[in-house]
Amino acid sequence: MLLTRTILEFLAAATLSGAAVLNANAQGAVAATPPMGWNSWDSYGLTVREPDVKANAQWMASHLEQYGWKYIVVDEGWYLQNPESGGKPAWNFTLGPDGLYRPAPNRFPSAQGAAGLKPLADYVHSLGLKFGIHIIRGIPRQAVMQNLPIAGSSFRAKDAANQADLCYWQRPDSGNQSGQKIYWNSDNYGVMANAAGQAYYDSMARLYASWGVDLIKVDCISSPYRAEQIHMISRALKNSGRQIVLSLSPGPTALTQAEDVRKYAQMWRISNDILDYWKGADVNPGIRDQFAVAANWAKYAGDGAWPDGDMLPIGYLGPGVSLPRQTRLTRDEQQSLITLWSMFRSPLMIGGNLPSSDQWTTSLLTNPDVIAVDQHSRAGHQVLSADNIVIWVAQGEKQGQQYLAVFNTGDARQTVRRAWKELELENTEYHLVNVWEHQDLGDRNSLALTLEPHACALYRVF
Repeated sequence: MLLTRTILEFLAAATLSGAAVLNANAQGAVAATPPMGWNSWDSYGLTVREPDVKANAQWMASHLEQYGWKYIVVDEGWYLQNPESGGKPAWNFTLGPDGLYRPAPNRFPSAQGAAGLKPLADYVHSLGLKFGIHIIRGIPRQAVMQNLPIAGSSFRAKDAANQADLCYWQRPDSGNQSGQKIYWNSDNYGVMANAAGQAYYDSMARLYASWGVDLIKVDCISSPYRAEQIHMISRALKNSGRQIVLSLSPGPTALTQAEDVRKYAQMWRISNDILDYWKGADVNPGIRDQFAVAANWAKYAGDGAWPDGDMLPIGYLGPGVSLPRQTRLTRDEQQSLITLWSMFRSPLMIGGNLPSSDQWTTSLLTNPDVIAVDQHSRAGHQVLSADNIVIWVAQGEKQGQQYLAVFNTGDARQTVRRAWKELELENTEYHLVNVWEHQDLGDRNSLALTLEPHACALYRVF
């Protein structure tokens, strides 16, 4: 047995170091355009239940699916039987005999026996939608304590676990907090980059594929960047027999890893969690903070690989953002949020409770011209940032068509006047259509508009 394991570990190490390109996901086939959907975290935190998921899926199918919204993602903690306890005295995990999490049956009643989340996934699929789940990277500590077997292999949990590898987030340099490690989840250990570790991730991918999972959001993996584990998970998903989008969280993913992450994931977070603030608070950036980040990452979007600006904290928010509330973002700020995300082609994942959406929120999500920018534009990039005015341009899907986004990131009304050549637009005259307002503005020989604080304008230009 020891000799066999040694040989397997040697082969696994060779695979990890020598066949990265060969084993990279076929990006375009998995996520040809930025994924669009709903994630349960902002609305429910750890407490989401099967009826909640179904209600949001039903609403999406009825109101949003025709506009391209597809994914229903169950975020963290679907395996916790007592999430409301806050971990005190201890969370009760639902674990299978193979050391893999199973859905808590008291919260997901259709998940009886070996069915897991397949009945829920089947329901989501019956609506014409796709199904996703959140996991924390690594192997459950409880599985390691019991040294449970890894399905489909001769290994056990202790062979795969790196018990020195705990989940933390690296706080950005900030005064006395410079470089501080914030340990925020103790559910799992990291996984070793050996044959046992690969066998564990392979077993996990096979299980989720058997449930019909279409997207897996892996947390505690991109900041700091866990290259070996990302490669292993990517390989496992590729070999699972099902096309599954790999989403990495949280950020910020380091720009130095841009080429690597494009090979192995379809979406990856470029910042820490975004809440419903224009200006950031503590470690959570605000919408305004994302402009510079998006400008740095925009050139890496495309070919099935998408920098992720995080969820859209719009509509009615719940435990995932602390106190339940209607979003704090103004209407102008919400339009700016969706416009910026669309110009750099971020995945669009709604955070608010969908059945609670009012007419105005629904209109934000059902503007086909705005969605077309996110799904089908090319080469979006920032062309100007000065005096709290930020301007982006992108190529449209049709020949000769372009998009122009103008943002006022400041706290006072501003008038913008710019010649076309200042914005990398070579003609002396352009025809403008205001995309948000559905208003044809005719031919213009320059850009001239006034914007309220935190507001934007999005034009189709030809």
